[in-house]
Amino acid sequence: MTGRFLTLRSALLLLFALLLVGCGPGFIGDRTQQLNWHPRYHTVTEGDTLYSIAWRYGYNYKTVAQWNDIGPPYTIELGERIRVAPPAEFGAREAQARARGDSGGGTGGSASAAAGGAASGSASSSGSSPARTPAGPPPEFAWPARGEVVREFRGDGNGKKGIAIAGEAGDPVRSAANGRVVYAGSGLIGYGRLIIVKHDRDYLSAYAHNSRLLAAEGDRVEKGEKIAEMGDTGADRVMLHFEIREGGSPVDPRGHLPAQ
Repeated sequence: MTGRFLTLRSALLLLFALLLVGCGPGFIGDRTQQLNWHPRYHTVTEGDTLYSIAWRYGYNYKTVAQWNDIGPPYTIELGERIRVAPPAEFGAREAQARARGDSGGGTGGSASAAAGGAASGSASSSGSSPARTPAGPPPEFAWPARGEVVREFRGDGNGKKGIAIAGEAGDPVRSAANGRVVYAGSGLIGYGRLIIVKHDRDYLSAYAHNSRLLAAEGDRVEKGEKIAEMGDTGADRVMLHFEIREGGSPVDPRGHLPAQ
């Protein structure tokens, strides 16, 4: 009887261990992960901006602003509840659009990110759906850091929504294009010390895991300007995690960067 009990106990312990392994991160070095589920509302905490909240949940900032009736310059207040999931009527319209095959979802993102891409020019409060004005040419991006690319972009939903560039602590991190800093802080889990730069109405770029931030929210930055120093905050090694998002959806940065 004792032998049977020990065998059963051993089997249960093994099963528990396997479950723990299965729940662990699917990649090494960078803990930046895609949120596969999130609440319908986000309560604004110190350091939040509309841009960082939209980034966290995988939506275009203009879509989140529309859901919350927030206009430019997109000011939010501490403690304010921000809707971060589509209202029911918006979700119904989106489902109909997808059924027709005319959804404007983004490249390589999750379902939520695709919704954000489709929503960037979507229905007004009156229920009409004006056509989105065609975007202009994308910015001419430059490499934000010098070093080996140790992880490539993957759009399969496992959290690798950018590329990782290896380097030494303190190496310069530079703005990939002209723009304005719309977030500088460490409030987004898994990104460490992060800077987000808005380049135009469609394109933003992000620079994560820095040891030191040299640009502040609201600063205008030039292409090639040093905005941070490389580090390992929120990561297991020194690296720069670099993302480009178009209309709220992650895209492969290599498609916008010159050949090395």
